[in-house]
Amino acid sequence: MKNAIAAALCAVLLSGCLPFSPFASSGNLYKGYKQSFGTYVTSSKVNAFCLSPKLRTLIWDFENHFGRKIVMNSGYRDPFHNSKVGGARSSYHMKCMAADFFIPGVSKRKLIAYAARNSKVGGLGCYPGRNFIHVDVRDRPRGWRKPVTFSGC
Repeated sequence: MKNAIAAALCAVLLSGCLPFSPFASSGNLYKGYKQSFGTYVTSSKVNAFCLSPKLRTLIWDFENHFGRKIVMNSGYRDPFHNSKVGGARSSYHMKCMAADFFIPGVSKRKLIAYAARNSKVGGLGCYPGRNFIHVDVRDRPRGWRKPVTFSGC
C-alpha cells in the first residue's frame, strides 16, 4: 500500500514539471508523427519497442543535448523486413541496437558532428539526400576514439 501511495505521489509531482520540460514547447515540430513507446516515429511500421538499454540511453543523450525529441525512421527490423529494405545481413537493427532518426529543427550536419564525438555511438551512418542519420551501439574496435562510419560520413 505504501508503495502505491508513493508511486501516485511521484506521478502527481512529476506531472507538474511537464510544462517546464525542454520538449514542451516543440509540439508543432512533431505534428503528423505518431508516437510508439514514448518515441516519435515516421509511421506505424517503425518498431520503437525493441531498443536495447544502451540504445535508449544514447537516444536520450541526443534528446537532452538538443532539447528536442528524435523522430525515428527505423528501429528494430525482423530479418524479412531488413532484407526488404536492403539492410546489411548482420544489421544492428535486427539486434535492437540501431536506430535511424532525425530531430526536427536540427540540421543533419549538427547531428553528425554530435554523433561523431559521442562516446556512446559505436557506428554512424550518413546517407546523402536523406534527412536522417544511423546510429548503433556496437562496441568500437580497440583503440578507436570515433565511431565506425559508413555510407557517406
